[in-house]
Amino acid sequence: MKVLIIGGVAAGTKTAAKLKRQMQDAEVTIVTKDKNISYAGCGLPYYVGNVIKEKEALIVNTPEKFADLTGVKVITETEVKKVDPRMKKVEAVNALGAVAYEYDKLVIATGASPVKPPIKGIDLDGVFCMRTPDDAFDIKDYIKANQCQRAVVIGGGFIGLEVAENLRRMDLKVTVIDMADQVMPGFSRDFADYFADHLSGLGIKVMTGRKVEGIEGTDKPEKVLTDKKGAKADIVVLSIGIRANTAFLEGSGVELMPNRTVKVNEFMETSVKDIYAVGDCVTVWNRYTKQSQWSPMGSTANMEGRVCAKNLAGSKTVYEGVLGTAVCHLPGMNIGKTGFTEETAKAAGFDPVSVTIVTDDKAHYYPGAGTFIIKVIADKDSRKFLGVEVLGSGAVDKVVDVGVTALTLKGDIDSLDNMDMAYAPPFSTAIHPFVLAIQILKNKMDGTMESITPKEFADGVCTGYKIIDASITPAIEGAAYVDPSTVHGILPEFGTDEKLLLVCTKGKRAYLLQNKLRYYGYRKTKVLESGTTFNGVDIK
Repeated sequence: MKVLIIGGVAAGTKTAAKLKRQMQDAEVTIVTKDKNISYAGCGLPYYVGNVIKEKEALIVNTPEKFADLTGVKVITETEVKKVDPRMKKVEAVNALGAVAYEYDKLVIATGASPVKPPIKGIDLDGVFCMRTPDDAFDIKDYIKANQCQRAVVIGGGFIGLEVAENLRRMDLKVTVIDMADQVMPGFSRDFADYFADHLSGLGIKVMTGRKVEGIEGTDKPEKVLTDKKGAKADIVVLSIGIRANTAFLEGSGVELMPNRTVKVNEFMETSVKDIYAVGDCVTVWNRYTKQSQWSPMGSTANMEGRVCAKNLAGSKTVYEGVLGTAVCHLPGMNIGKTGFTEETAKAAGFDPVSVTIVTDDKAHYYPGAGTFIIKVIADKDSRKFLGVEVLGSGAVDKVVDVGVTALTLKGDIDSLDNMDMAYAPPFSTAIHPFVLAIQILKNKMDGTMESITPKEFADGVCTGYKIIDASITPAIEGAAYVDPSTVHGILPEFGTDEKLLLVCTKGKRAYLLQNKLRYYGYRKTKVLESGTTFNGVDIK
């Protein structure tokens, strides 16, 4: 069998390598327009920031090494221009001219390219994208050659923020500009805003809700112009988004989605017989709801490639879909998520209930212990677990990955309680942070705790409530202070019918106070979830 794969990064090379392991006698060829294959795209920002010091570390496999290791033929610097399913061939061009390749099975793994808006100054020297190793090399060289001091990153998604972090490592003054009203699309607004505040503390200025209108400069960037206030820049890095590389499929009969990605079925087959597609150029579906979802991630690409290869080899293997899992690292703060936010859960037809907690990430007395802020979400009626978001200085991925497992198995919050998770002081708390969050969500849903979320607090839901400070020591200027350990009856200064918002540093002491007050007849108290750690509480 002659298998032709167009594209040689994560999805293409994974498909090729797995297929050769399944079918040693298959004739597998990769054709790619790049000179590199199988490079570490997710590691590119860290080369710019000197975290990864050697260029060679970014190249996972050279074409020669990959061919020797797998038996796959690799043809580089050759761009496919047309696919002819009837003749089962593709037409391409390289430095020598036109060339054609025949196939029995074709795999489209052409990935996606950075979006470059048609604005003034977009083609100035010093304006870069971050997609290939050459981009990273060029950015680092340009900073050194031009002694850059100020950088603007356009786009506040994962790659944009990782670029911003690493430009800051190079001692540049960095501004992130995004047209959306928050950074980190896919996260709840409150988590994104908290993260943006953290960036500001690192010296990275964040400007959201700004439409970029041009880049000012004669030979190189001097200022990025927006519909509001602009930002000075010696270098500009575009991280606005990506667009699937599928233009060459015009006239092939391969069905595309509205965003121009390839539509595939659960076997990674396209609408045309014997043509498959994988990676950033395809739209798959949400594993939970089965609704279409684009997931241009290296992890997704590798899993799709593996499934595709098994099906090419004759096994009917189903790709189950994605959950929107993501994780990002910045100095002093990691952030991760999987599943739904309240907003996306509502859009999917659920009635979501959430709780946001603050907890230790390991035994509090163990050296290096830090804090997690965790939000968990469940459906009110079915009690199905729907999603988790977490941020903190430690291993947020361990919380996220438990959430992935729970979603994959479609667990409910009752089945996730009291899970026998790994515990020792260097690794976790006695009750695992994820399990603790589930228990507190159960308390809320069962009425044991009455609370308001950070979003509700920001939206003014508790207007008219008196704020009670329940911290270890008074921490909210102007608020009445009540130590839960001193409460043994009705509080003389507060009637049992008064509306009281109970606040402490993390939320735990406020809950203890609520529990006592309810015993003594107080029925109109609310706990502010995650306390002053996550919320700005001011008495006006």
